[in-house]
Amino acid sequence: MAKSAIDWDGKKKINLALQGGGAHGAFTWGVLDCILEDGRLDIEAISGASAGAMNAVVYAQGYLENGRAGARKCLAAFWKAVSDAGSMSSGASSAFDAMFKPFGFDQWPAQWWMDTVTHYASPYELNPLGLNPLRDLLGRTIDFEKVRACQHIQIFVSATNVHTGKIALFERKDLTIDHVMASACLPTVFQAVEIDGVPHWDGGYMGNPALFPLLYNGACPDTMIVEINPIERMETPKTAPEIQNRLNEITFNGALLRELRAIEFVQRLIDQRKIGPPDYNRPFIHRVDGGEPMKTFSAASKMDASWDKLTAMRDIGRAAALVWIDTHYDDIGVRDTLDLRGAFS
Repeated sequence: MAKSAIDWDGKKKINLALQGGGAHGAFTWGVLDCILEDGRLDIEAISGASAGAMNAVVYAQGYLENGRAGARKCLAAFWKAVSDAGSMSSGASSAFDAMFKPFGFDQWPAQWWMDTVTHYASPYELNPLGLNPLRDLLGRTIDFEKVRACQHIQIFVSATNVHTGKIALFERKDLTIDHVMASACLPTVFQAVEIDGVPHWDGGYMGNPALFPLLYNGACPDTMIVEINPIERMETPKTAPEIQNRLNEITFNGALLRELRAIEFVQRLIDQRKIGPPDYNRPFIHRVDGGEPMKTFSAASKMDASWDKLTAMRDIGRAAALVWIDTHYDDIGVRDTLDLRGAFS
């Protein structure tokens, strides 16, 4: 076992790569909650995009406040606030509705209306003041000074640079509400978020999540991908909503699959002793996903923040994480538990 896979107090260390996906981020909440409660793993670093980035900063704030118990409490409070905001009755909730609130988006007329409006009118026309209740929610629930002060964990938040089309990566010590808003900025719904004069869109386009900062910046060799966008669906989408939903999943998995291909190539070079320490250490890649239970939630349900749906996904995440830890704890620091070549080929 690699020495760096063991923490000073005997716990095994792991990095987490958290995908974005709107309300489906509640699955990741469940995974984090299980890891925190179980106690066998210590999280060294988190890379996140969109909802994954939100989970990461909420985790950091809570951990600074009261360790593992504080992180669990803060995550639960955040997702309850997400649900409450989705059900608020004021007219200001309309932009929030477009990202989270349940309003029958799986149904054809609702999706057709939404697709038509966003195709012919931009957020700059529909919402010229740039109002975004999601910003208000983050401002109420997250103390970014505490996030930046939490030195227990490294955090990397990804966004997409609109000008260059390249990934933009932000570290914990620099994070503000703007960085998280940029990471969650769907361009058909919200105006681009400017950081230092540069517009940014959702991080999922170029890194959902980004794996390279975990490999480049941490001593821990093990990275667990928390997958909420299914890579495979073994049926052919035939209706317009089904086709759009599958395109959504494929698009937001594209960058991840490219990174997995590159990592597998480097692993083969290391295993064949063509490269190796001290310049290259072998990474071990793992994945936890919701399996068939999460596949019952369509891509459109990422906009459903009803409390019963969020807690259902949380419970699926908790169960999946516990099964993974029980099954693969001894593999940490020793071998991959994700077949990388099978994941992208």
